[in-house]
Amino acid sequence: MSKSFRIGQIVPSSNTTMETEIPAMLLARQTIRPERFTFHSSRMRMKKVVKEELAAMDAESDRCAVELSDARVDVLGYACLVAIMAMGRGYHRVSQARLTKHTAENGGAAPVITSAGALVDALKVMKAKRVVVVAPYMKPLTELVVDYIQNEGFEVIDYRALEIPDNLDVARHDPRNLPEIVKSLKYQDADVIVLSACVQMPSLPVVPKVEALTGKPVLTAAIATTYAMLRELDLEPVVPGAGALLSGAY
Repeated sequence: MSKSFRIGQIVPSSNTTMETEIPAMLLARQTIRPERFTFHSSRMRMKKVVKEELAAMDAESDRCAVELSDARVDVLGYACLVAIMAMGRGYHRVSQARLTKHTAENGGAAPVITSAGALVDALKVMKAKRVVVVAPYMKPLTELVVDYIQNEGFEVIDYRALEIPDNLDVARHDPRNLPEIVKSLKYQDADVIVLSACVQMPSLPVVPKVEALTGKPVLTAAIATTYAMLRELDLEPVVPGAGALLSGAY
């Protein structure tokens, strides 16, 4: 009898990618492992990716955590990297602790992962020191993300801000553009390429291509979140076709 797990996601109201890519990875895992997954979301309002909207949205995450714990999910993923990173250095630890406490107080204790914390932790697992980063945000927000990653002990040697302010437009960005964008970065000296520092910018379909093109391990916020969820569930973090981190090499 295979065990079933409920995956909870705290999602910006305009995000459409996290509920596409994370289920895609976990459903791909079902083809090689016995566990089964169901997916459950709660939304917090956000349309424009600007600091004020992100802060207002983050305040709603408490309600979302409680709602999802009503469904007795086994793990929760906070699916907005920049909302966490825009709140100040190291904020993912504060957010994870607070939201996990809410699930416990609601009688449905479950670990909470943030995509921001998952990305940082994944870079540690991959023993990265120098990274390049692609992000869809406007330049000031992208600089906040770069600073956050550097504050966690990594050197961001190059980055690209795609400057897409509307969150729905971020989801419409064609992942097939990403290999050419990476080629314009100084990735040769990087240990890891962060192909999407955003869980709304689609990237999963081109991860194997960018790894083949560059000879470098490729990480995205969605891949890092999936890895962290599997680790929290005490499951082997392997997913076919989802890049180096989920290949079983770590």
